[in-house]
Amino acid sequence: MQPSANSPVTSSGTEPSAKSQRARLWRHIVLFGLAGGVVITLLKWTEYRYLVVEHSIEIYGGLTAATFAAFGIWLGLRLTRKQIVLKEVRVSVPAEPFALNSKKLEELEITPRELEILELIAKGLSNREIAEKLFVSENTVKTHSSRVFDKLGAKRRTQAAQLGKEFGLIP
Repeated sequence: MQPSANSPVTSSGTEPSAKSQRARLWRHIVLFGLAGGVVITLLKWTEYRYLVVEHSIEIYGGLTAATFAAFGIWLGLRLTRKQIVLKEVRVSVPAEPFALNSKKLEELEITPRELEILELIAKGLSNREIAEKLFVSENTVKTHSSRVFDKLGAKRRTQAAQLGKEFGLIP
């Protein structure tokens, strides 16, 4: 039986049984019950002291708030614990080297400079980095990239890179 992504797994690699989960639940209930009993006993014992008699409501409220805060923190940490899920991903290596689709390039009327800008966008460079690399102004890069977006029908840089790869314009 394979463990699911959300179920806890013990150190031996098996899922804990329902019986052990129930036993753990009862252990937590008894532990919190005993802790509550100890807190109440301590409060009753200190209730007759001179300071506690005057401020008993504040002390009870503070201890109750601290108890619920501690329980909330503990519960929050248990519920938001990150679970690691490993997946094997196969990466396909192209059998043949990249060949530019010159027919699509002519059809879209993309200039060599615009193709160069598209390649650099696909590599993840910003407009400023592209401008520095090509020794042109940032506005020139913006102009070329907006023309490429229009010719490809793209609205974003990532979409332009994706379409460029689909059309065979960039590797």
